[in-house]
Amino acid sequence: MKVIKLANPRGFCAGVDRAIDIVSLALEKYGAPIYVRHEVVHNRKVVEDLKKKGAIFVKELSEIPEDGITVFSAHGVAEKVELDANERKLKYFDATCPLVSKVHKEVIRYAVAGKDIVMIGHKNHPEVEGTLGRFPNGSDGKMYLVENVEQAKNVVINQPKNLFLVTQTTLSVSDTKEIIFELKKRFPAMQEPNSEDICYATQNRQDAVKQLALETQLILVVGSENSSNSNRLKELAEKSGSKSYLIDDPDQISGDMLENVSSLGITAGASAPEELVQSIVQKCTDFGYSNEEELDGLEENIYFKLPSELR
Repeated sequence: MKVIKLANPRGFCAGVDRAIDIVSLALEKYGAPIYVRHEVVHNRKVVEDLKKKGAIFVKELSEIPEDGITVFSAHGVAEKVELDANERKLKYFDATCPLVSKVHKEVIRYAVAGKDIVMIGHKNHPEVEGTLGRFPNGSDGKMYLVENVEQAKNVVINQPKNLFLVTQTTLSVSDTKEIIFELKKRFPAMQEPNSEDICYATQNRQDAVKQLALETQLILVVGSENSSNSNRLKELAEKSGSKSYLIDDPDQISGDMLENVSSLGITAGASAPEELVQSIVQKCTDFGYSNEEELDGLEENIYFKLPSELR
């Protein structure tokens, strides 16, 4: 018997729900087009669906006309982007995930206090660029980006005894711990936030994929290639002993991929819609999978408020 097991929780988190709702409600209130700086969330289907409704995705504010209604993506933006938008008098809605905003506030608070700040994250990721861009000009401190253990071993800090740590919210918890361990070894006075910067949804989905790996031979992670949290789920599934593929479209699934797999696990990154998950489940039934089982998992009841103008 060929069985499909679904991870819980999976898919959309509260921050992603909020970001998509902001674009959708702005389209309803103001009409098309609505301009979105960068992909509102990293998922191809979500972006394509919003484009069909009238959203236009741009790389920079300079591509937006003077009267263009604008949305900043869930990944957050640098302070300069906000200042430029205000200077141009653009009407904009900030869809930054509140958990990313929390990290921004930490950067500003400790930079103003004169500390150096080290950030663990992936270079050129929009969230990292936005967070680095929150370090205020004129601060006595400096901000550093560390991507891996090797960099943690070699980074040179100006104020090793006056150092604060922040992290990208969508990283692998286990990988981050290794980097933090190395940084603490070198900089024992380094301060950390009261609560981890890695978001609740990232942690919950990673815990769920570890359980899924115990019960299945192969795990399909539903998510786009540019989704950090989806990629971390794939890596974690493999580290936990289960072969894994990142799938963004049902047509990517082949018989060869599923050969000799009787227990198939499916999960989804925080930016992947449940509609896409179900289309992939349906595709797998074409290859003889009949029983579908939802694993037990944490129930998420987090909700982030929408901007007052869109409620």
